Amino acid sequence: MQRLRDEAAAIAAELTELRRSIHSEPEIGLDLPQTQRKVLDALSDLPVDVSLGEGLSSVTAVLRGARPGPTVLLRADMDALPVTEQSGVSYAARLPGAMHACGHDLHTAMLVGAARMLADRQQDLPGNVIFMFQPGEEGTGGARIMIEQGVLDAAGERPVAAYALHVASGLLPLGLVASRAGTIMAAADTLHVTVHGRGGHGSQPHHAADPVPAACEIVLALQTMVTRRFDVFDPVVLTVGSFHAGTADNVIPADAQLHATVRSFSPAARTAIQAAAPQLARDIAAAHGLTATAEYEDGYPVTVNDADELAFAEQTVAQVLGPGRFFAAPNPIPGAEDFSYVLAEVPGAYLMLGAVPPDADPLTAPFNHSAQAVFDDGALPDGTALYTALALRRLAGRGSPSG
Repeated sequence: MQRLRDEAAAIAAELTELRRSIHSEPEIGLDLPQTQRKVLDALSDLPVDVSLGEGLSSVTAVLRGARPGPTVLLRADMDALPVTEQSGVSYAARLPGAMHACGHDLHTAMLVGAARMLADRQQDLPGNVIFMFQPGEEGTGGARIMIEQGVLDAAGERPVAAYALHVASGLLPLGLVASRAGTIMAAADTLHVTVHGRGGHGSQPHHAADPVPAACEIVLALQTMVTRRFDVFDPVVLTVGSFHAGTADNVIPADAQLHATVRSFSPAARTAIQAAAPQLARDIAAAHGLTATAEYEDGYPVTVNDADELAFAEQTVAQVLGPGRFFAAPNPIPGAEDFSYVLAEVPGAYLMLGAVPPDADPLTAPFNHSAQAVFDDGALPDGTALYTALALRRLAGRGSPSG
């Protein structure tokens, strides 16, 4: 399997050029026309069947092996974040307001590299590979839309396994892979609460119905609830990040609004908080003689690694990258990921790959989503080889490929 790493290193310059081109022209959300064109150009000489999304700039490419076998899906997200770059790299975003601050440009280049390496083995490939180039991971659910538009059936049959890589600009040293069986990423939902009162003069609150104290009590009660009603080993994280009420110090407002992000790590905890949080807000408002509108907005579900596929991925890391290159993460990551929609349909694994520059300290390097985040191109050969090996070994029945 070391041969795969050597082959990936041989095309590293080509992949670096693609990655930096995507990085310098970042695009946000579901509409990524320039990024889509760069991916299509990079795939144009490969024997793959390509289809494009409707209403989003997705690219689905299917490589059909010459020998019969199952199908495996490999995914890369392509969208950037609404962040003005401050990394200082020579290939930084050309315009303010958008940045590949989460490393999706590396994912895209890695998957292109894997497509090239797997295409070179088409005659010996026992099965098919779906390459899922996805827009809109950062909050707009591009994976869910691609599933609705048939990405999982693009090869004619459902994949037996699906894999995704995600680079990290901090915490993980360059080239170290980390993951865990079971929950690897949290569900991310949003709670919206409006407490309805009756406005009036700040000097005469008895003639009004002040929503602010009730809203403040709701904030504190939500924090208490997640520590008292949820198992410490299956926690819920609830953070009120937005609170708005009133326009002047001597005016009691008619309403007060708060918005919170809610993270959970199991379907059971998620179901429980979905019901408990809105009810608590309404009950506290009622205790103050007021009413509250509480809406719970579902976001991405829990990302769950299949235990067998994660064990297989760990073995693959050791074979292609070498011993000591896999770290078994003790806890899930509180962030969220829409690859969760894929893993809800297909067993698979989601892996983190260190991309910290070798001269930086992983413990202090700016992490993903930071305007100062820097991802080292040295991760490209590792990710490309790992994508390739996961597909080859899985299609070969989890055995070592001959080529």
